[in-house]
Amino acid sequence: MTLLMAEIGAVWLLAILSGVPLFAAMGLASLAFVTISGLSPSIVPQKMVQAMNSFPIVAAPLFILMGNLLSAANITDRIVRFATAVMGSLRGGYAQASILSSLIFAGMAGSAVADAAGTGAVEIRAMKRAGYRPETAASITASAATIGAIVPPSLPIVIYGVTSDVSVGRLFLAGCIPGLMMAASLMAMVAVIGKRQGFPRQRFAGWGELGRSFRAGIWALLTPVILLSGMFSGLFTPTEAAAVASTYALFLGTCVYRTLGPRDLARVAIDTVETVGVVTVLVMAAGAMGWCMSLSRIPQTVAPAMVASIASPLLFLLVCNVMLLVVGCFMETLAALLILIPILVPAANSFHIPPVQFGIIMIFNLILGTIHPPIGVVLFITSRIAGISFETMSRAVLPWLVPLLIVLAIITIWPPLTTWLPDLVMSR
Repeated sequence: MTLLMAEIGAVWLLAILSGVPLFAAMGLASLAFVTISGLSPSIVPQKMVQAMNSFPIVAAPLFILMGNLLSAANITDRIVRFATAVMGSLRGGYAQASILSSLIFAGMAGSAVADAAGTGAVEIRAMKRAGYRPETAASITASAATIGAIVPPSLPIVIYGVTSDVSVGRLFLAGCIPGLMMAASLMAMVAVIGKRQGFPRQRFAGWGELGRSFRAGIWALLTPVILLSGMFSGLFTPTEAAAVASTYALFLGTCVYRTLGPRDLARVAIDTVETVGVVTVLVMAAGAMGWCMSLSRIPQTVAPAMVASIASPLLFLLVCNVMLLVVGCFMETLAALLILIPILVPAANSFHIPPVQFGIIMIFNLILGTIHPPIGVVLFITSRIAGISFETMSRAVLPWLVPLLIVLAIITIWPPLTTWLPDLVMSR
């Protein structure tokens, strides 16, 4: 059975390389598996539907809707204005403000691509006007955009939690400290490079501007506060939090800021349906393929083999880091998670690695792939916004990977950075 699955996996890989969409390749591979095994082909659609029969998965489309509403309502402009008023007087203040904006917006959008496309245009434009080189502005924005996948709410975290049967609430908490560490490490990098390269320093805008920017953005800044306090106080579940956040974003855009009209709402609805459609078919196809893997006992075979060949949990995590970084360069994050979770999570469990720690490590590695050459979707977005070539962007972003890789190494070596906060809050 394992040999059969390996042969079908090879066919699946060839289908992807030939240009067949990933979800279609996984569905065809599952169909081929049950047909050759003599099982009823009707099992495949049954398993695909069963993959969506999960209450936490409802959070995914709602968080996507929330991110699209916030972007369409121009909430990002208010966030960037406030962050610039706070950080603008420091050396490299606009760069520091870009990182702070990404940290705040990450708590709303939960996506590196959404962050790069949402705040990226405003941040890169402001830095270029202040005298930053386009490639420097784009690199800072791209590296800061990765925070969105780690801090709550995060679509990859929801998908990991649902697929691996780990509490989404615990995963959200596990991402808080690493997300803050990512922001702090990038700010430290700006301080070091800014002094050496002479990043411009802006005059303090004054307490009046700070107060005005805070008042203008207070309702937007309350979004992550409402979201996290509601979830972690037990007022609502992560899935219900997604509905609350979407309603709040709609309220801000239509009633408070009045930047969303009927035409904007129609565009938001279309964008949300398109994104949800892609995510849904990936989850359904991966559910069917995961069942085929389980039936062929691939996870049950791979996990003991990895345990037998790797001496320690730390070495296992280091091997996973290297493998996931490479995979993240070439495969979309959600697709990679759905394919690799059934294989790697059982092995991690065999090493008694905390599931929340392994989840954050998996997502961290894969999201770094979005800003890592030779292929990184966030690099394409930011290079286009900055008006530079992809090759220039790829070279410029390399130094900014260093602080993020350091944070990844720290959370790999020291589990309490991801486990302490969930244990503290969820054990009450």
